[in-house]
Amino acid sequence: MSRHRNSLIREAIERLDRLMAIGESRLSAKQTARQQGQPDWTYSTGRIHSYKTRSVYQEQTIRFLKWARASSGLRRLAEVEAHAEELATAYLQHGMQVGWSAWTLATTRSALRLFFGDRALAAAVPLPPRRREDIRRSRGPVAQDRELNPDHWQGLIDFLRATGLRRREVAALRVGDLNEAAGVVLVRRGKGGRRRLVPVLPGVEELLQRLRRGRQPEERIFARIPSHLDVHALRREDAQALYRLQPVDYNRVAVEQVAVAQNHIHTVVALRHYLR
Repeated sequence: MSRHRNSLIREAIERLDRLMAIGESRLSAKQTARQQGQPDWTYSTGRIHSYKTRSVYQEQTIRFLKWARASSGLRRLAEVEAHAEELATAYLQHGMQVGWSAWTLATTRSALRLFFGDRALAAAVPLPPRRREDIRRSRGPVAQDRELNPDHWQGLIDFLRATGLRRREVAALRVGDLNEAAGVVLVRRGKGGRRRLVPVLPGVEELLQRLRRGRQPEERIFARIPSHLDVHALRREDAQALYRLQPVDYNRVAVEQVAVAQNHIHTVVALRHYLR
């Protein structure tokens, strides 16, 4: 493929590189916005603060640019940017026609808005609502479950059911981060770089003792996390079990405890995705 044909993608990647803000606190920016009376639920700094977000946004942006190049013949980023509104609108409408999920559509629009620096890009396209009943991830058996022998990973599975940690959090956990006496584990750097103490559900005291016994404080608790393990499903089980420790129809304090334990600023996230 010629250098000329690659220029559009190369320009896009260079722009994404300039948007990276690894190490800069998005949480601090949100707190500042809140103090200034600005809404912070969908707040964006206009930068990319995590490698995961970069990976997702780059994938969506490159797909859009390749579609724009094929459908309109535009081969330079400046040319695409001059028609960003109409192209993004047409692209999302195309996605709706071919059956993209509500989550894919929303992620795509967010990626394009950040990439083009326009928070109102394609606002005229009414995206379908993201409904809980449409979620297919982690609410029942999935294909990856058939590729995993749970007997080989029972200790890890029990630990995740009792703590609700994310994949990266449990992978980074050290023996010294377990506090059996207090019934908590220390997450040094969770989502958004936040440090927190996570309660451990009762019933796994023997497991915690086994994980600590004869090991050095800096040793990783679990040397490997299998790629096929549905960590999100176990995280949801922990959230529901933690909430049921105070069994009432609706317990605001319990919901807030779940949100804090799972590192979510807004309780609505815990309610919508873990407790319902």
